[in-house]
Amino acid sequence: MADYGHELLFGTFITPQADQADRVVALAQLTEQVGLDLVTVQDHPYQARFLDTWTLLSVIAASTSTLRVSPNVANLPLRPPAVLARSVATLDILSGGRVELGLGAGAFWDAIAAMGGRRLHPAQGVDALEEGIRIIRAIWSADGGAVRVDGKHYRVWGAHSGPAPAHDVGIWVGSYKKRMLGLTGRLADGWLPSSSYSGPDALPAMNATIDEAAVEAGRQPADVRRLYNITGSFADRGTGFLNGPAHMWAEQLAELTLTQGMSGYIVVGDDPDVIRRFAAEVAPAVQELVATERAGRTNQPSSTGPQPGGADDDRKHASLTSGTPVRPVVRTSAFSPVPTPDDGTRLSDVQVWDETTRPTGPAPDPNRRYTAHEQAAGGHLIQVHDHLREELRNVRRLVEQVAAGTMDPGTARSQINEMTMRQNSWTLGVYCQSYCRVVTTHHTMEDVGVFPHLRHAMPKLAPVVDRLEQEHHAIHEVLEGVDRALVALVSEPDGMKSLRAAVDLLTDSLLSHLSYEERELVEPLARLGFS
Repeated sequence: MADYGHELLFGTFITPQADQADRVVALAQLTEQVGLDLVTVQDHPYQARFLDTWTLLSVIAASTSTLRVSPNVANLPLRPPAVLARSVATLDILSGGRVELGLGAGAFWDAIAAMGGRRLHPAQGVDALEEGIRIIRAIWSADGGAVRVDGKHYRVWGAHSGPAPAHDVGIWVGSYKKRMLGLTGRLADGWLPSSSYSGPDALPAMNATIDEAAVEAGRQPADVRRLYNITGSFADRGTGFLNGPAHMWAEQLAELTLTQGMSGYIVVGDDPDVIRRFAAEVAPAVQELVATERAGRTNQPSSTGPQPGGADDDRKHASLTSGTPVRPVVRTSAFSPVPTPDDGTRLSDVQVWDETTRPTGPAPDPNRRYTAHEQAAGGHLIQVHDHLREELRNVRRLVEQVAAGTMDPGTARSQINEMTMRQNSWTLGVYCQSYCRVVTTHHTMEDVGVFPHLRHAMPKLAPVVDRLEQEHHAIHEVLEGVDRALVALVSEPDGMKSLRAAVDLLTDSLLSHLSYEERELVEPLARLGFS
């Protein structure tokens, strides 16, 4: 097998638990906050404990700005392909081109039949999926012509095509057996298996089946992106595939990219700490290892490079199953993450702290060079802070919209008993409270994990860490003030004035704090890493 050169993609696979709906959306927002590319949700419409996948993906898309969303995978027997095609296109348009379509032939046929779907044999399910893909692609056509697919399982005859999605939506098929793998090679844009069903040992033969089918259909094997739902655990010592320290995860996934063509890694689970570690420690390291190897191959004659199926592949394959890491050569570079400066603007007359008393840490070594993986730790801190800054801007915009009365009063009346001010306040309150939770979670993560590590690893940085922790407590009190102002907005005549003052104070203190934290910690994090 070979590296197909696809851009790497990293995401999460979240359980759509109906009794934890707020947490499900929050995990999706965390996926974006930590810099991952994609959130996916399983689709089992017959499971009463789950939220409806397509409705959930729509809410997630509306609650994020850069995150791509996909079912993992859509249950075609319970989602008629013509209707599914228009649902996908609609959400892709509304989200600005952030939708992909994971698609499956269906399983659990008793449950499907109980929901009113047709019971099919597995072979019939494969045939139905092929017909469904033809219909979906025809509906997505922008020419507006009639769609005519007269299949054994689906018949769409005379429906007009459209709307076209905002971008070329990928159809990623979840497949394991030979006929489905062949269909993937012939028709799909991507392959989406799970490591819990097909471990690394099974990938070479399955990939070969996809490649052969692609070539027979006149396509290139690289036309099919290879994605992988991965399950693992972080541990101090490596004991197998994705069971060990973060660097071992990165090395094993990089090997899968370089030897098996896998280019998308979707971590399965609902643990926010795993999501954070995957984003901060694994994803950037995989990027670095793959980029380094690709650059080396580009600069070497093809006759001297590692050959698929040779001893080099055998060595890497052994590392995936044994847990013994294989470390490609890593290049180093000068430090690049740039802390965000404090521009000195203040909106409130209140001062939460005296900025002139802030300590500074030891100066960095000007001759020190950093790997891309090391720099990713400080870069991750800046990414999280940038997300908080953007969220704060959105809060301020909402305050002004409510103050200006630009929210639609008719919509407000129809939604909650003609109480326009309460509707405006409720909308603002939910947003502010959600934002405040993000800030609190971020600070708690630092207080219990990153800060003790930095204090222990670099004692001279301890005064800075102590001050940052003090400021976290102060910001918590400022956030409490925002909560109190939200109550005042609906209960006191000057509630809007109080809310504006509280948000101004939050703006001053939070932006000042974030800049100070970046100034003092970005370089030490690159040097010392997270705990």
